Amino acid sequence: MENEILKIQDLTKIYTSGLIRTKETIAVKDASFNLYDGEIISLVGESGSGKTTVANLILRFIHPTEGEIFYDGREIHDIPMKDYYKNIQGIFQDPYSSFNYFYRIDHMLNQALKFSLKGIANKRKELESALSIVGLNTGDILGRFPHQISGGQLQRVLIARALLFKPKLIIADEPTSMIDSSSRADILNLFKELREGKKYSESMSIIFITHDIGQAQYVSDRVIVMKEGSIIEEGPTDEVFLNPCQPYTQNLLGCCPSIYRKWEFD
Repeated sequence: MENEILKIQDLTKIYTSGLIRTKETIAVKDASFNLYDGEIISLVGESGSGKTTVANLILRFIHPTEGEIFYDGREIHDIPMKDYYKNIQGIFQDPYSSFNYFYRIDHMLNQALKFSLKGIANKRKELESALSIVGLNTGDILGRFPHQISGGQLQRVLIARALLFKPKLIIADEPTSMIDSSSRADILNLFKELREGKKYSESMSIIFITHDIGQAQYVSDRVIVMKEGSIIEEGPTDEVFLNPCQPYTQNLLGCCPSIYRKWEFD
């Protein structure tokens, strides 16, 4: 993991509201971190801590007030949109909101194929391969409407869609919060397998955003703890979770038992 794929430098996002008496809300303040090729990092913190705002800034859904984001050494706003989204894909909290319920699942996947695999002859084979990677059978999925399959299956379809672009980076924003517990474990294992190259031949990095400390501990190489828009603690996952320096991190851990053992602090 020596190749730096993403660099966040002094990132700030301030929202302004009101016409006569303006009010400023700082969503992210002076955030800086990097991500290396083949690495999973987790952004953790309570709701409102700035995690999703960071994701939206990286995905170019919103513009920063200050600071810069570099992908593969280039400032992201200097990269053409089409090229950028071939390399960076997002997986979101609510899989149901990502579908148009008037179209079958085939339609969404075929649209992705048109965009990502232009010039490739055997697109059906690529589609079957992506669905197989996420543990889905084309006969069980293609031809159905979104409401005809489960939330866990929908989330897998979204991951398969992202894989059709052969991305270098996936940003997963609370990808398990709206699916059942058994599907959560499957999705977490899938992310680990993707990063480890067990199911996917391309080199991949993942930013995993969650409020669940146990999930962050399970999937990530490094963890970044956010509070009120600022990064207050970061480092290798075991180092941060076994020896947290900040009381805020200790409180987060105290409220969520570890996958391996319950956290206890003096």
